Amino acid sequence: MSDENKQGFATRSIHAGASPDPTTGARSVPINQATAFVFKDADHAAALFGLEESGFIYSRLTNPTVSVFQERVASLEGGVGATCTASGHSAQLLALFAVMESGDEFVASNKLYGGSITQFGHTFKKFGWTVKFVDPVDPENFRKAVTAKTKAFFTESLANPGGVVCDIEAIAKIAHESGVPCIVDNTLPSPALCRPIEHGADIVVHSTTKFISGHGNAMGGAVVDSGKFDWSQNDKFKSLSAPCGAYHGLNFHQKFGEMAFTMFSHAVGLRDLGPTMSAMNAYLSITGAETLSLRMRKHADNALEVAQWLQQHPAVDWVSYAGLTDSPFYALGQKYCPDGAGAVFTFGVKGGYAAGVKVVDRCQLFSHLANIGDTRSLIIHPASTTHRQLTEEQQISAGAGPDVVRLSVGIEDVEDIKADLDQALNS
Repeated sequence: MSDENKQGFATRSIHAGASPDPTTGARSVPINQATAFVFKDADHAAALFGLEESGFIYSRLTNPTVSVFQERVASLEGGVGATCTASGHSAQLLALFAVMESGDEFVASNKLYGGSITQFGHTFKKFGWTVKFVDPVDPENFRKAVTAKTKAFFTESLANPGGVVCDIEAIAKIAHESGVPCIVDNTLPSPALCRPIEHGADIVVHSTTKFISGHGNAMGGAVVDSGKFDWSQNDKFKSLSAPCGAYHGLNFHQKFGEMAFTMFSHAVGLRDLGPTMSAMNAYLSITGAETLSLRMRKHADNALEVAQWLQQHPAVDWVSYAGLTDSPFYALGQKYCPDGAGAVFTFGVKGGYAAGVKVVDRCQLFSHLANIGDTRSLIIHPASTTHRQLTEEQQISAGAGPDVVRLSVGIEDVEDIKADLDQALNS
């Protein structure tokens, strides 16, 4: 283990992957906008293209600024490597691309962000991939859905729109008994509050657009590899454990060992699908990550106080937040997110769909937009927006029924947050 990996989380969130620029001495990570990089000579170029040597070729594949962010996210999650992408959705695509073939299946939680349910259930059909959605509250539901075609499990650590905590350890155990990797979307808690790899996850994905960047100014995604999954244990993962025709028969797992997944994601995933993170967005995300531990502490403290206050509000029917002691997910929340259950949760407004829409419209401090993880407090009515494309049955199953309002509690003064919600609910 390197000295860097022995350092504390807050230290690594500032320093991991970065050092002063050797040419200028600049302490901040430079924004390298170059699209391509000069080779030393023909042998150097051949070695880079043949994956015999690491380095920079073309920014669709590798970029110095993006590389710093990749190392930082990997360090914070406890992985061996990371691949950063243009968005969280493209991170999910890249995570599954390495393990899936046409005709394959994967098992996913039905408590997911609405856009993920649509991506998995509709768009991925174009690749010949089939998803089986299961209720993650009982991890055994994953086992029941496994077939000979199953290639992966997918779940969120904290479910979006909020309240459900998945038992990562139990789900990962079943995945490993089934010979497939466990992929966990850790966007909502961020690695400041939850680190799924420590509980058995093999791959962690993020929409870095959210809490890791934290300021609502940079799109991005990340796929973090634990380096612990044995891709050669069976014949399911040919992209990683069989000869690759695009690289003259190279076997990624034999060649790169624990880095096989990350190397494939760069050398094939980014090369051929092209969902590359821009250098500017990497720079903004690096800057945001430096304050991640501070922000998440404030986010979680504010969210808990707001959730407790909403429980007592006469216009509110219920509150779903794992930080509340009466939540059915409180114990799991304490296990996986002991420092706070995140900043995103839902509550039900008396009066159903119409009342939920009105509350959102009447907020003034809260911004009504389709995002989470900003320093600012955000609000949305999922049934009419993020989960609109789902059936009502799917909406309810995902925790986004007609009366549901989702909050992403920011880091403003908590009394101002409560005052804004109060006037909206009372009006």
